Amino acid sequence: MNKLMIQGGTRLDGEIRISGAKNAVLPILAGTLLADGPAIVENVPHLHDVTTTVELLGCMGVQVIIDEKLSIEVDVSTIENYVAPYHLVKTMRSSILVLGPLLARFGQAEVSLPGGCAIGSRPVNLHIKGLQDMGADIEVKNGYIHARCKRLRGARLVLDMVTVTGTENLMMAATLADGVTIIENAAREPEVVDLANFLIAMGAKIIGAGSDTITIEGVEKLRGTRYRVLPDRIETGTYLLAAAITGGRVKLKDTTPSLLDSVLDKLRDAGAHLQTGPDWIELDMKGCRPKSVNVRTAPYPAFPTDMQAQFAALNTIADGTATIIETVFENRFMHVQELQRMGADIEVEGNTAIIRGTDKLTAAPVMATDLRASASLILAGLVAEGETEVQRIYHIDRGYEIIEEKLSLLGANIRRIPA
Repeated sequence: MNKLMIQGGTRLDGEIRISGAKNAVLPILAGTLLADGPAIVENVPHLHDVTTTVELLGCMGVQVIIDEKLSIEVDVSTIENYVAPYHLVKTMRSSILVLGPLLARFGQAEVSLPGGCAIGSRPVNLHIKGLQDMGADIEVKNGYIHARCKRLRGARLVLDMVTVTGTENLMMAATLADGVTIIENAAREPEVVDLANFLIAMGAKIIGAGSDTITIEGVEKLRGTRYRVLPDRIETGTYLLAAAITGGRVKLKDTTPSLLDSVLDKLRDAGAHLQTGPDWIELDMKGCRPKSVNVRTAPYPAFPTDMQAQFAALNTIADGTATIIETVFENRFMHVQELQRMGADIEVEGNTAIIRGTDKLTAAPVMATDLRASASLILAGLVAEGETEVQRIYHIDRGYEIIEEKLSLLGANIRRIPA
């Protein structure tokens, strides 16, 4: 197991390229199970979760070819079984996304109940209920979801709560269902839209993606296609925060500014000077200390929960006092205790963190508890006095491509070593 060592105090400055979106590529790779022919997915980030997804497809007998140009070709014609085993699903919650495609395309699926980051309760009951409403026979036993159907049928699905993976799973299942499916209270995230665009490229009939009502008219089959994944808005936001927290400057290329409106607004409130183009963002703090900013997370297009921990790190050294209110996950303040070890002044009351900015943080050994918490500890390490040791960084490798190399390109003193 590796760890990151960060010598704080360097003002970041430079340019880097943003990778493809983790939260888009994983459902798209699951969606290749629907294709009647090879599907090629481009702009794939090199992440542990992608490796796990490839392994998951491989263990079903699916042929997967990875080339050095950040693309993956998937051929489902060789599939041998329809099982997503526990040893893979337990490490990555998004593995549940193979349930809908397997059921719609092959009429059967056996998928382990999922794992992933321990950031709160994320039940899969909405996935199961939606598929049952579409005619699936589903039984949960021995830690697995056992699903069968002859052919799914269209249905009106009203989701009790906004769920990204639930929306994605049901949308994929509906593409091959008999009739029309309407998903109400659907998630509106850009990654849901990207998945819909991928499915449309394969021949699916989908309208309304990006709104709270998605309509899918089922077709007999979907063809293979070539598709490029959209840029990662959370990676983009994290590197913008890295420059902001150090008082530095960064230009991010191959990204999409319009995906980050709520994050960019908060960065402007923090005192950042921002310029944007069609596929780039430049942030410059001009050496100034950031101002504290209040944050309240909510489903897209509001402020993303996946950027909450990074703004918590920013607020620890900002000028003023800020509150962060987490409304999406009930257990997403696990980074607070680790930030406190570095001298952060944070008080948590229920789903609210009150953060009083301090003049400095001091280095300490800290432990990553989940993916985005890992990012917050790295950001804190960039400004802490001394050398910060971040342990359990396998979390960071699930969602950030070679983060230490990209930060090094911006001038950070960071290295990966064996634990």
